[in-house]
Amino acid sequence: MTERTTTARTGATATGFDRRLLPPMILGSVLNPVNSTIIAVTLIPIGNALGVPPSQTAWLVSALYLATALGQPVVGRLIDLFGPRRLFLISTSLVGVAGVVGTLAPNLGVLIGSRVLLGFGTCAGYPAAMALLRSEERRTGIRSPAGVLTALAVANQTIAVIGPLLGGLLVSVGGWRATFALNVPLAALAVALGLLRLPRHTPPGGSDAPAAGTAPRTRLATRLDLPGMALFAGMLVALLLFLMNLRPEDWYLPVIAAAAGAGFVRRELRAPAPFIDLRVLGGNTPLLVTYGRALVTYTVSYAFLYGFTQWTEEGYGLSPFHAGLVQIPMFLVAIGVSLLSGRSTAVRGKLLVGALGQVAACVVMLTLAGDSPVWTLVLVALVFGVPQGLNSLALQNCVYAQADSERMASSAGLLRTFAYIGSMVASATAALSFGPHVTTGGMHHLAWFMLGAGVVYLLLTVLDRTLGRNSDATGAAAGV
Repeated sequence: MTERTTTARTGATATGFDRRLLPPMILGSVLNPVNSTIIAVTLIPIGNALGVPPSQTAWLVSALYLATALGQPVVGRLIDLFGPRRLFLISTSLVGVAGVVGTLAPNLGVLIGSRVLLGFGTCAGYPAAMALLRSEERRTGIRSPAGVLTALAVANQTIAVIGPLLGGLLVSVGGWRATFALNVPLAALAVALGLLRLPRHTPPGGSDAPAAGTAPRTRLATRLDLPGMALFAGMLVALLLFLMNLRPEDWYLPVIAAAAGAGFVRRELRAPAPFIDLRVLGGNTPLLVTYGRALVTYTVSYAFLYGFTQWTEEGYGLSPFHAGLVQIPMFLVAIGVSLLSGRSTAVRGKLLVGALGQVAACVVMLTLAGDSPVWTLVLVALVFGVPQGLNSLALQNCVYAQADSERMASSAGLLRTFAYIGSMVASATAALSFGPHVTTGGMHHLAWFMLGAGVVYLLLTVLDRTLGRNSDATGAAAGV
């Protein structure tokens, strides 16, 4: 389909970003964070209702991120090949199915299964949004506006504000099952917006243009690189299963991960159309450092989201609703910081201030006790709001500027993969820190781990010479 036809169907102008794309882009990208933040205040009620300890309900967190960490780059690659529309519609439909399964789940096993479906269902939103941004840049011939990138970041922060409070309200009114039922109307709205507003088009090098003398099915299988995807999946699943439940008797899991990883590297270096082009990625040092930084910072961020929230409920004695209220200052500050810094080109400055903010918040967490005044809990949330707003926006801008244009969706998916690996490291550490009961001592153990990760993040930023050379270019390319 030609660009003129695509423009006519979406109602875009030839000189600017098609604003009609924003609603499905934003809604698709927030389906994952809304489920992440809501579950934070429902872990204790679910555990009480089903008679399981925090070490088992932690799988509700890990299952979603295991599925999403695996699915994001895979779906991102499919979006690069076939365009965002069909993958967006399939994935968001799966979110609705997961909502029904979770609402009716009779036990923890089925509930975990619904979270796996949610993980795969929320895979397309963010890569599709980044691919649409790059597509609009090609169509208009101008850089996508900084406001669009900032809007995505602020939307995620806003959902993070609403999520804990909404989760507490839903638990109070309809029980924890209402938090899963919420996905049904959200998925229906996302599918409707996708049908109405996402463009029908064939991406560059799409599957409908097979090489001469090559059967279409053979051409499609080659472009998908199914062996590469399978090896990547085996490597990631084995690694994450080991991280989620660290035990000496599971020594074979990292061995499997290493073997699958070696096979994956061998395959990708030889494949004519690799799933992840390691030759290009290996030469892109700034992007590799961005992924590493994302792993560390999201480890700290999610450890706070899940571990601190559980402690405020069980260790400190707040209700799920009030535990959600304590989180709100963090996300309000994050929104304000994102809006204020959204048009700045100083990516390095954002990352440095974000790193220092994480370290400071972890230090304050170490001073908390079961009889600490409530304002100290709010203080921790306020301090955490600064890095929450700066880090996600800066990392997103870096990937948009550093990634190969033809692999924008899969590169964005990999950013989320590293973030979700961090979340599972955080979840496993929280489970190890708390054990069968959430105590103040366990929270302090978690805070020490977070502080160490925060220091690593700070060092990665201070010592990153590529960031120093490319920060201004990154900001300019991202339109910030």
